[in-house]
Amino acid sequence: MRRLLLALAASFALAMPVHAQEAPPQSPVTAEAPLTGLAAVIAENAKSIAKPSRKTIGPIIAAIGAAGPGAPEFLEAWADKRLGERKTDNGIFLVERKGSVYLLSDPVTGALMGEAPRKEISEIKPNAGVRGLIAAALIEFQLSDANIAKRRAALVALSRDGGAEHLAPLAASIPTEPDAEIKAEKERLLGLLTIRYGESSADRVAAIESFGADLGLDFRASLNPLLATTRRAFEGAPEGNVAQELRPGKPGFTAEEAYDLLVAENRAPARLTRADLRAALEAHIENGAVAGIPLAELDTPARRDEAYDALEAAGLVPAAATDAEVAETVAAHRYAEIYAEPDAAVTTAAAAALKSVSFKVEAMQGADLALDALSLASIYFLAAIGLAVTFGVMRVINMAHGEFITMGAYTGYVVQLYISDYTLSILVALPLAFAVTFAAGVAMERLVIRHLVRRPLETLLATFGISIALQQLFKNIFGTQARPLTAPEWLDGAWVLNDIVGISYIRIAIFVLALIFLGLFLFVMSRTRLGLEVRAVTQNPSMAASMGINPDKINMLTFGLGSGIAGIAGVAIGLFAKVTSELGADYIVQSFMTVVVGGVGNIWGTLAGASLVGGLQKGIEALNPSNTLAAQTYMILFIIIFIQFRPRGIIALKGRAAGD
Repeated sequence: MRRLLLALAASFALAMPVHAQEAPPQSPVTAEAPLTGLAAVIAENAKSIAKPSRKTIGPIIAAIGAAGPGAPEFLEAWADKRLGERKTDNGIFLVERKGSVYLLSDPVTGALMGEAPRKEISEIKPNAGVRGLIAAALIEFQLSDANIAKRRAALVALSRDGGAEHLAPLAASIPTEPDAEIKAEKERLLGLLTIRYGESSADRVAAIESFGADLGLDFRASLNPLLATTRRAFEGAPEGNVAQELRPGKPGFTAEEAYDLLVAENRAPARLTRADLRAALEAHIENGAVAGIPLAELDTPARRDEAYDALEAAGLVPAAATDAEVAETVAAHRYAEIYAEPDAAVTTAAAAALKSVSFKVEAMQGADLALDALSLASIYFLAAIGLAVTFGVMRVINMAHGEFITMGAYTGYVVQLYISDYTLSILVALPLAFAVTFAAGVAMERLVIRHLVRRPLETLLATFGISIALQQLFKNIFGTQARPLTAPEWLDGAWVLNDIVGISYIRIAIFVLALIFLGLFLFVMSRTRLGLEVRAVTQNPSMAASMGINPDKINMLTFGLGSGIAGIAGVAIGLFAKVTSELGADYIVQSFMTVVVGGVGNIWGTLAGASLVGGLQKGIEALNPSNTLAAQTYMILFIIIFIQFRPRGIIALKGRAAGD
């Protein structure tokens, strides 16, 4: 019976389940079996991993990186704060919070090893400095990662914090790189890192020469530190990689700067100022003398310096250099600018490369300036072409021309309120802006302008009043805040030739639009009945009337046409400028200058005037980029002088029209 009871008890015990809480997971870093590879490194450095310090963790990270399989995943988990330390045995685990417990996984294999209460686990949270070191170590693995996003991220990190230790893994990853674009980026980055951290002088010089006159900012950023210099003083011949020897008193290096350098290097005492000299002498007057020199004899700098020297020798005043001592000390030393880079061959190659690049940069800056000037000229041409038509045919100074530009921009804004497709909205806005401003121009000509024919002063005042009224009307309708006129997505960005030359797609579109209008205008003026009649009225209104042409009708259509073109210009300008009630006012002055400088009543003159005004403004702004107002002032002064010599403009009318 006893044996039977014992057997039943044993069977019952074997059938009982074993709870995980009663048998905690064995620490991967305290296992009894011998540890190898990454597990051994983690076990040896568990405490340092749990509480890392940026100053001491570097060798441990390097050891983990070289430990073999599982190292990248462990480093990523460490940086992402997914590691934890078990307090009972200092074991390191991958941890995942789940309710009131942590799921524990092996840090090497990732295998699930059980769970533990939250109070038993201390999360490992490396600071930003440690995470930066981990990220640098991960680069070696990420350069060859199957995920293209990780490879790109590694290149970005290398371009920011690359060092000599990354040269070998970066070079090793290039032959196996499947993506041509990333491969080119790797090769370029390898060259840049070799310039700074190459093993030999020959490697660094070859890397510099391989870039030629490359205009990339990264290349210039690699060269500039090599050519950085510091000024140093020497008792004999200058030592080190000498950039140039300096002579005190020569341009760029005064005797005062030389002595200040000596003081900074603790080669000489501080200079004795006149105020300090006077205070020291006054403080040591005894029996009508200073250091045995009567006060009456202290009327020359030499005697005062002598008295101070005596006080200094007696230890009564601090050591300081008098003028004579300063001159003597400066003359006893030599001075030079020393390259921070000690290798002369590298600095010579870098200087030659930077000189070549600088020459090309200047050429590219000129090309970029020309593109900017061309872009601005096309904007002025679009804004002025309508004014040229009305001024050329009717001799009317329309001060409200800018408000027609604003009206066109607001038309585009209203269209986009109802048409969400930006491409379609612009295609609708261009003809609609022409129609709206054409109608407004015809109404203005019928109601005001035709009653003031050949009365330029009254016309000027009337159109100026209309300009103010329209601005106020725009404010009442649309408010004073800028309204958006959004360009289509295909006009976003810019055409970039290199790091220097680039122009936005919107500016290119405006340039193309200006060419289209130039072609349309030439076609209308030379191939249509309306163009023939406009040219006739422009040259001789009386003779045109005698030939059966109605000048009054031509004036109305011409004013409407000019206003309509201004409306289209407003849509184009509104794509990159703020659409406010003062939009047109910003262009009215330049439009008048374009017409007057180019030549009244001549489309080619308007084109030439726009080119001159745009190029001149950009040129002056390049000379004084910090003050655009001054640039506009100089431009106006130049145009005033220009008109004195060519009052009829660049391309003047010929024949009878020239005498009107």
